[in-house]
Amino acid sequence: MQKGIDSYIKEQFGISEVDIRTYSPLTLAYIGDGIFDLVIRSVVVGKGNTRAGELHKRTSQIVKAHTQAEMIEKLLPMLTEEEAEVYRRGKSPTMAKNATMSDYRKATGFEALMGYLYLKDEFERLVELVKTGVDELALKM
Repeated sequence: MQKGIDSYIKEQFGISEVDIRTYSPLTLAYIGDGIFDLVIRSVVVGKGNTRAGELHKRTSQIVKAHTQAEMIEKLLPMLTEEEAEVYRRGKSPTMAKNATMSDYRKATGFEALMGYLYLKDEFERLVELVKTGVDELALKM
C-alpha cells in the first residue's frame, strides 16, 4: 500500500503517529486551510504559466471563506457520517475580518474536514470533494 503524503512527511521528520481524533477542530482547520490552498494553487498553476499576480487573483477567489461556504453546502449530501461530524465539529465560533459569521463558520468546518482527510491519508477523497465542489460551483481557475 502506498504511503500518503502526511505519513511520508512524519516518517522523514521522525514524528510519531497521533490519533487525529484528539486534535482540536481548529488544528484540523489550520492544516486543512494549507492543504486546500495547495490543491487549488496546483490546479491554477497547472492551467498555465502566467504572472504571479494573476495566479494569486485566481486562487484567492476560490480559497476565500465565502466560496468555501458555498462549496461545503454543495458537498454536504455527499459526506459520510464521519466526514459530516468532522465538519460540524469544525465550525468555529470565532469571527474573521473579511467574512460573515455564517460563511466563516462553514469555511472553518470545511477546512477542518480537509485537514482531517489529509491527516488520515485520504488525499484521493479530499481531491474528489474539492473537484466536485469546483465543478458544482462552475468555478473558473
